[in-house]
Amino acid sequence: MTRFAELIDGYRRFRATGWQQQRDRWDELAEGQSPKVMVIACSDSRVEPSQIFDTNPGEIFVVRNVAALVPPFETTPGRHGVSAALEFAVQFLKVEEIVVMGHGMCGGCHAALHRTMEGAEPGRGGFIADWIALLDDASADVRAAHPDYDNRIAGRAMEMAGVKVSLDNLRTFPCIEEKEKRGTLRLRGAFFAISDGVLHILDEKTGEFSPA
Repeated sequence: MTRFAELIDGYRRFRATGWQQQRDRWDELAEGQSPKVMVIACSDSRVEPSQIFDTNPGEIFVVRNVAALVPPFETTPGRHGVSAALEFAVQFLKVEEIVVMGHGMCGGCHAALHRTMEGAEPGRGGFIADWIALLDDASADVRAAHPDYDNRIAGRAMEMAGVKVSLDNLRTFPCIEEKEKRGTLRLRGAFFAISDGVLHILDEKTGEFSPA
């Protein structure tokens, strides 16, 4: 189990090797960033986008949250963290692609499918319940298609459905809809299977995920 002291040890190795080896790159990044791709991924510690895609600092703009969810566009009062990140990436960084990456064994999707957080109080699961309520319709569809849903087939179906929900919600943002229609922004869905390390890409025309 890695603890903070071990993280500091890792930082020192990075300063002594990685940072020095890419000094020119870090000097360039000190002037600003210009990533072309935004990745929306889960907070799960097993799913690290920069490792999965083998990228260097400054190459991808990443937002991580429970179940890699994107809420729909809304202007109600609140703290719209994902929406703010989207706005920054699309309007200011002008990313050209947004990738929503779900993953296998996702705890948020499992809770949505099994409704394990329903009725929980804030601080005791209630914040999670409110967040994964974004998947209510999708989880109902998965349960209908898989009456015996306590298995990996239903679990993976839920995880992949979550990617599609986030893609649909992305398209409710006027700036995203406009740029996608103009062809200056492309949305992509992906799914990383922890069990075998295979990345799957969504074909939105067929609705199917296939290995990359």
